[in-house]
Amino acid sequence: MSRFADSWRSHLLTTLSGSGDGRPSWVNQMEEGTDRGFFGPGSASWAVHGGMATMVAGIRALLMQTLHPGAMAGVHDWSRYHEDPLGRLSGTIQWLVTVTFADTDLAVRESGRVAHFHDRVAGTYLDARERERPYAAGDPELLSWVHVVFTDAFLESHKLWGGPLPGGPDGYVREWAKAGELVGVQTPPRSAAQLHSQLEAFRTSGTLKSDDRVAEAVRFIRNPPLRPSMLPFYRIMFAGAVASIPREYRDLLGLGRSRLPVVWATGAVLGLVRTLLGPSSSSENAARVRIARIEAAERASAPPTSRDGSVEQDAKQLD
Repeated sequence: MSRFADSWRSHLLTTLSGSGDGRPSWVNQMEEGTDRGFFGPGSASWAVHGGMATMVAGIRALLMQTLHPGAMAGVHDWSRYHEDPLGRLSGTIQWLVTVTFADTDLAVRESGRVAHFHDRVAGTYLDARERERPYAAGDPELLSWVHVVFTDAFLESHKLWGGPLPGGPDGYVREWAKAGELVGVQTPPRSAAQLHSQLEAFRTSGTLKSDDRVAEAVRFIRNPPLRPSMLPFYRIMFAGAVASIPREYRDLLGLGRSRLPVVWATGAVLGLVRTLLGPSSSSENAARVRIARIEAAERASAPPTSRDGSVEQDAKQLD
């Protein structure tokens, strides 16, 4: 059983991070830097992105993103998700955890890398009214859509399967607006109410669309090329992700909510994953090393204090 667990853990870490020990080379960079980052310990972003519910949030975000025909065209025309789905996943994870846990300079550089990669993504698509429209990955509408569904997916998944949320939903949405700005989102939501309003505006405006491309992507997300021993657990999380999506979006995706207790079962799977992987991520650990170093340097450079807490002055200054 121990050998099976070790093998399963290694495959899971490779799937999520591209490294069998769960610490890809880019995580080492998070120990470097001169500041605490955009968020830091005790933030809503650390609580959400450091939790196991991110595994389900990623599934939900991918499903929701397919509903915008412009975003779906970009994935269909430019992404290699069929040939290298895990490579695309690890690239997204790298950006997410870097912006969350790295210092501000590295977070900005990583966001610039993503934006540069998107510069070449352009083409045309048929909108929900079957009109041909141009698209580019840097279009404000597409950037807004991806940011909104990402934020919504991670927030709602954490509410179902995560722990306490510092600052509540508003705190997380307000913090993660910074990540949206880093990749070019012009007006990211800054409260849970604004998040819901922007998401619903896409739906009620008739922007979203369900077609053969969406159906193909949904089939792929439902049955990704994972190790057979992992598929039963993944399918539970997939069902949990579907159950977390509001019905009006599930209908567009052609998905129904299972009658089985999949929300509870998903929580059980996430608990198992937490047992296998440990309570904290390598990215969070690297960030804590950096912050501890910075705080130690600050203490070493601070002027000495007297017993009553006041700063001691040099004796010469008192003469």
